[in-house]
Amino acid sequence: MPSDIPAFAIHYIGEILKYAIDILSQRIHAFAHRYTYHPLPDSRNVVVIGGSFSGLYLAFRLAETLPSGYKVILVEQNSHFNYTFNFPRYSVIQGHEQNAFVPYAGLFSNVPKGVFEQVRGRVVGIKDGKVELASGEVVDFEYLAIATGVTQSPPAKLLSTEKSGACDELKVLQERIGESENIAVVGAGAVGVQLATDIKTFHPGKKVTLIHSRAQILSSFGLRLHDYVMEKLGKLDIDVILKERPVLPKSTTWEPAEIEFKDGRKQQFDLVIPCTGQTPNSSILEHFSPSSTSPLTHRILVNKNLQLKDDVKADTTFNHIFALGDVAETGGPKFARAGGAQAEIVRANIVASIKGKALSDYVPSALEGSLKLSLGKDECVIYTQDEKRDYMFSGKLKNIDLEAAKAWKMFGADMKNASNL
Repeated sequence: MPSDIPAFAIHYIGEILKYAIDILSQRIHAFAHRYTYHPLPDSRNVVVIGGSFSGLYLAFRLAETLPSGYKVILVEQNSHFNYTFNFPRYSVIQGHEQNAFVPYAGLFSNVPKGVFEQVRGRVVGIKDGKVELASGEVVDFEYLAIATGVTQSPPAKLLSTEKSGACDELKVLQERIGESENIAVVGAGAVGVQLATDIKTFHPGKKVTLIHSRAQILSSFGLRLHDYVMEKLGKLDIDVILKERPVLPKSTTWEPAEIEFKDGRKQQFDLVIPCTGQTPNSSILEHFSPSSTSPLTHRILVNKNLQLKDDVKADTTFNHIFALGDVAETGGPKFARAGGAQAEIVRANIVASIKGKALSDYVPSALEGSLKLSLGKDECVIYTQDEKRDYMFSGKLKNIDLEAAKAWKMFGADMKNASNL
């Protein structure tokens, strides 16, 4: 495949350079902030709900930029940061699952004392400047950011909130894959494709079938990516069945099952792994502002400043409440990179609100929707599309843990110690 790297670099060099300069500026300002921020006994709370990619990055950036008199409180139910990018791979290979769970503490080790606090718990509601937890605890807020993400079936997301339990979930699937000979993966989005290709390349003797409801796999992207990945799947001898939406077993224990197709044909599989569907975690607004949730997508409605808005009362905006990431109807891609860009907008707007300055608009960038997709043990493809064209280039994977070590380093920890943290 001819590489699009030169055309990509020429087209996006300005945006890439701006991003690099912005990062440098952030580091300089964060360094200065360590010496200018002073904790106060009556500091007001900026609460971030959700410690996955978007919420965690927002909390981190707020801890680097909030003025004295304010502090950020991150409310998260999981014991560790879940590096979900690796869940498909760690569902297949054994002995690496602990590397997907990174301790939170190290990321905030260099922020000023008193600017950050973490509360572990599950938020069940919002009321009158307060966040209510399932434990009965209440956390006051001056500003609130909702980054609760989406719920997906395992292994895209896991059920346990404890590292040990989540590792056990991955181990169960590893065992089921190991003992099964005829495996169906239902859903050919990124997770389904990654899982199917990992199973086939780490266990080449197994029969793998990838089933998708549409005529195009990776349906959110261009036909060019579909054609490229279909060719790779064919070379791996993975059967692909398109335009089928079989009824799946309700069990989450990954048992053998018979799948019936629309032509009446039935096929028995030793293992069926669903990789379909997302449910936005927006229920915390059910009583506070139910019309701030889209009746169609169930995502949280926001304006161009990413502030919560009311779908019924068009002139109603909750100036002190923001939403971002996969749970929010932002108009941007549903990717971690987009969540990071939205986090920076929310951070800037919270600080601007505190200082009485003008707010910034969120304008999605094509680069936020870039996809890096592993295609088995050693290969990957990178894909970006904008309003004019798409860009695609293949690559080789450097190690079995993909990029998990980078996440650990960012958190100020060593992945070699993953079993003990």
